[in-house]
Amino acid sequence: MNKQELIEAIANEVDVPKVTAAGCLDAFISTVTKVLKKKGEVRLVGFGTFATTKRKATTGRNPQTGAEIKIPASTQPKFRPGKALKEALN
Repeated sequence: MNKQELIEAIANEVDVPKVTAAGCLDAFISTVTKVLKKKGEVRLVGFGTFATTKRKATTGRNPQTGAEIKIPASTQPKFRPGKALKEALN
């Protein structure tokens, strides 16, 4: 499912115009992004948690040349599914 299909599904589920559903989805994505940039987390009970983790700097290899390259430290987004989501899938 891509973003447009998700917007259409939300619009049909809640019975609102696609423009409204698109605005809500964009607001959700923007809000989660802002919270994660501040090193916070977003918990949606039953669905899951959006959070960040730190990745250490490492040394890797260029697959074409075999030369060593330095991979800098970074902050990575993570999603941990909640119990209800896991149970719904199994």
